[in-house]
Amino acid sequence: MHAFDPLHAPHCQGQPFAPSYWAATQPLPAPLSAPQTSEHFDVAIIGGGFTGLLSAYYLAQNYQQKVCVLEANQVGFGASARNAGFALPGSGRLGYGDYAKRWGLDVSRGIYDEFQGGVNRVRALIDEHKIDCDAQASGYLKIAHNAQAYANLQSAAQFISDNFGGESSQLLSKAELDAQFMLNHHAHGAMRYENGFGLHPLKLLLGYRDMAIKAGVTLFEQSLVSQVKHGQRHTLSVNDQEISADKLLYTGNAYNNKHSHPLIDNRYLPILSSIFVTRPLSEDELTQTGLKTHQVVMDTRRLKYYYRLLPDNRLLFGGRGAVFAKDQHKTKYLTHLKTALAECFPCLKDITHDYYWHGYIAAALDDMPHVFFEDNVGYILGYCGSGVSFSSQAAYRLAQLAMKDSVPDLPLFQRPLPRIPFPQLRRFGQLGYYHLAQVQDKFS
Repeated sequence: MHAFDPLHAPHCQGQPFAPSYWAATQPLPAPLSAPQTSEHFDVAIIGGGFTGLLSAYYLAQNYQQKVCVLEANQVGFGASARNAGFALPGSGRLGYGDYAKRWGLDVSRGIYDEFQGGVNRVRALIDEHKIDCDAQASGYLKIAHNAQAYANLQSAAQFISDNFGGESSQLLSKAELDAQFMLNHHAHGAMRYENGFGLHPLKLLLGYRDMAIKAGVTLFEQSLVSQVKHGQRHTLSVNDQEISADKLLYTGNAYNNKHSHPLIDNRYLPILSSIFVTRPLSEDELTQTGLKTHQVVMDTRRLKYYYRLLPDNRLLFGGRGAVFAKDQHKTKYLTHLKTALAECFPCLKDITHDYYWHGYIAAALDDMPHVFFEDNVGYILGYCGSGVSFSSQAAYRLAQLAMKDSVPDLPLFQRPLPRIPFPQLRRFGQLGYYHLAQVQDKFS
């Protein structure tokens, strides 16, 4: 089987599930059946990840809509169960200062509230529905990879403190980072934010699945949408059946089906991210690394690395993978990640791994997520790797938009995704950016 690439494959049905740590530690329930007869719904949702299940939940629970979710494989196939399980306040690549420059301080404050609201909403859903998803201690460490990055962190934290006044943050010197959190040999200090935490994403996803079903949502699995006809009623060809709906939502993010989503095709870039999980660290290794925390960690490079200790003291470590799907299993990409780990913690240079997998995130041309609904068709796209938390807020807003409720007047919710120019060259543009970013990360 050829390596899956959403830019070229017509769909993702029949592809193997990721051999992830999450799948190894949380069995999937038996798959639900595909449609057996033609049926009409108020809302049909294509994609059964975080976004699709929560959009369906809010539509059914808050608006009493008859909703179906159509998942081409089984819940747990896509990015929602391939990610690192970082619930962080943010999405896309822009900082709050960037938003303020583009649209003014009031808009930046509104976006800040939405991103913080994503983390808070995930916490609330976990608590309300008693989802056992191995939620870890609060805290998000942003590691400065050089002296300039440390100064930039200080400036960004000062901007938030001066203009937002909400989020608790703590600037850590190299000595303070060493003493309190870890002996990271590649760190020049860090900023610690309170509002972020790690979790088991597949367990969270299955919790959302149960919520949606209990709210009355019909979940169809192994249900590939091969064709969509838009009109006063949307008609979806699903296997050998026909599903119709008054409203249609696309929530597959990077795993969208090329046959069924011309509205959003050529508006995003699927980017591979790769993760490995080590064997459990020994007490001696924990001492040598100085790791005293299970909080989530990310560095400040343009091509970021992210990591955290899991509850069983395995270390999860991830970063950008291959540009071209055909290369994703080449040894050099795993070697690259392990070299980066060894730069941080030299004692782990030769550590073995028990799990290694890949998954796609979706990036937008304007570096921000979009929640958009128009003419009874909507979508959410462009989390850029931060979908664990913001998917909850975005799904809530998409449900509101679909029901013509008011949402905050923010670019996140009012603008469609911009089209990517020369979309056939996306991968080569990505390759050029990677080369430039590697040089900048090394020398800036």
